[in-house]
Amino acid sequence: MSYVVQDVKTLTNAETFVFQPPPAFYRACVLWEKAGGGQFSVNRPFPVERELMEKLPPKDGVFSQEFRKLLEVQQAHLGSHVGELYDSSRVIEGEFIEYLEKDEINGKKKIWAVGPLNPIEISSNGTDSTSRHKCLQWLDNQPENSVMYVSFGTTTTFSDEQIRELALGLERSGQRFIWVVRVADTSNSVGSEERKIELPNGFEEIVRGRGLIERSWAPQLEILEHSATGGFMSHCGWNSSMESISMGVPMATWPMHSDQPRNAFLITDVIRIGIAVKNWERRNELVKANVIADVVNRLMASEEGAKIRRRAVKLGGEVKESVAEGGVRCREMDSFISYICS
Repeated sequence: MSYVVQDVKTLTNAETFVFQPPPAFYRACVLWEKAGGGQFSVNRPFPVERELMEKLPPKDGVFSQEFRKLLEVQQAHLGSHVGELYDSSRVIEGEFIEYLEKDEINGKKKIWAVGPLNPIEISSNGTDSTSRHKCLQWLDNQPENSVMYVSFGTTTTFSDEQIRELALGLERSGQRFIWVVRVADTSNSVGSEERKIELPNGFEEIVRGRGLIERSWAPQLEILEHSATGGFMSHCGWNSSMESISMGVPMATWPMHSDQPRNAFLITDVIRIGIAVKNWERRNELVKANVIADVVNRLMASEEGAKIRRRAVKLGGEVKESVAEGGVRCREMDSFISYICS
């Protein structure tokens, strides 16, 4: 919270830095819009054409009134920091990071892309099979790139009707899947009374063998790293997005709030490693089972999906190279450490 460190600026020889949870793309879009976007087509600050940027999801409805009030409180204490850190990589968002580094855009603040912050190599394959999570044991018996991993984070709310349509969509797709069905999917607030999410009658029996339902915690990174995982249906929170990108897994995007709509746009339209299940403009509409089934099949079992997967795998490989000794992430971290030690 910015007001926690508001008095640092009164201390001699002390500086503050801001960690930006969203991607550089999100922040760059905000500043580009504030600047009016006027010189976009001339200076080409982004690796995309102006026509594409004009299709950005609108900002209306992304934050609740309560969260907007919190942001206003925080904003009043920002401005004294000298630099910003992002859980991102120049191999993913190089042009957007360069845009943020322009003095006229970000006020001469230093920018470091120190991501990915999630582990890249997971040492779970050597674990005794009986102690591995059941999701991983199940994946061990599935073909390569055959499983769609479905998870919407820990705070997502779905109506019972949407849960039903999602279940029917996964069933009709005919594809293998792991679906993490948490209580949070139907709970409106932390601490509310827990109840079991009701799936359609007979659903689990119908999909038995090709679908796995997980009702508690799942080892997401290990699932995404597994060779059997071929897609990730996600709310596009940036942590989940970075994990999927770094593991080379293409995404089926279904944003819910905050930075997620524009994160999804970055994934589907800019770096083109995903397909949209639901666009933000239609956020209040029920996503029907036939739409879900179509997206799953396009991503998992079509030439379009194969091209997207190849791009995702290539980008994931570049991210892995970036964290190796001498890689771009290492250079970014060394630069930050050198700055704060100087």
